[in-house]
Amino acid sequence: MAEDYGLFGPGSVTWRVMGEPVLAVGGVRALLLQALHPHAMWGTAQNSELMDPRAAWARLGRTVEFVRIRTWGTTEEVDRVGRRIRKLHSKLRGVDMRTGEVFPVDDPENLLWVHMGEVDSYLDIAVRAGVPLGRADRDRFVDEQRRAAAVVGLDPDDVPASVADMRDYYADMRRQIWACEEAKEGMRRLFNPAVPRQLLPLKLAAPALGLLVVSTLPRWARRMYGLPGLPTSDLAATLTLKGLYRTTHVIPERFRYTPDAQRARRLTREHAADAVTWGLAS
Repeated sequence: MAEDYGLFGPGSVTWRVMGEPVLAVGGVRALLLQALHPHAMWGTAQNSELMDPRAAWARLGRTVEFVRIRTWGTTEEVDRVGRRIRKLHSKLRGVDMRTGEVFPVDDPENLLWVHMGEVDSYLDIAVRAGVPLGRADRDRFVDEQRRAAAVVGLDPDDVPASVADMRDYYADMRRQIWACEEAKEGMRRLFNPAVPRQLLPLKLAAPALGLLVVSTLPRWARRMYGLPGLPTSDLAATLTLKGLYRTTHVIPERFRYTPDAQRARRLTREHAADAVTWGLAS
């Protein structure tokens, strides 16, 4: 029987990209980008422990685990976590702090905004860091992520399928988003996070990491947060990301990658070798 690779598998751009340690910057960037949609931000803040400094770290851990399973898990594991999160979201409501309107957290517009925040952030960081991705690879990554969108309840046909589609989506959405007070508070906490005692060194590194993450945001997003949107910040962030990527590649693979990423790289190499063998045999 063929091995169950879940949503992606050997040969996918997703497996090639998501294992890189520098993509951790993309995960945090996504949170800041997602927070710029008021309904997405209010729906999250009003229904979770996000705004409680003592519990926010545990919530972040659950989000990281969801992304891990969605990326590397088997079909059964992905289906299970998808059913759980769709059921949870279906029960939640948020309140528009301007109008008092009650809205469902799983409104497709909110879900799509959150999804695209992830896709744009991971791809942007990978490309700027120097992960080898041609134009076709970038489009494939965006297209592959439509499978991830289905996990949270979106119709893949309604999700951008290329870099150009994603660019058009953001151009349209920029007229509808802004940084609410909860979003600004979340950004401030990035520079002084409440972390468990065993992760105290991360707190010491938070200001530098926070500055890097904020600098990777699109200029229009930085301006919404009331920060300068200067081209020099873009250049500095890109050079830092390239340095981080090159530095991590000095570390041996067994230490550089998580067990999931190591398995994916091994399977990808085997898949490529098999393809060559079959090509020669035919």
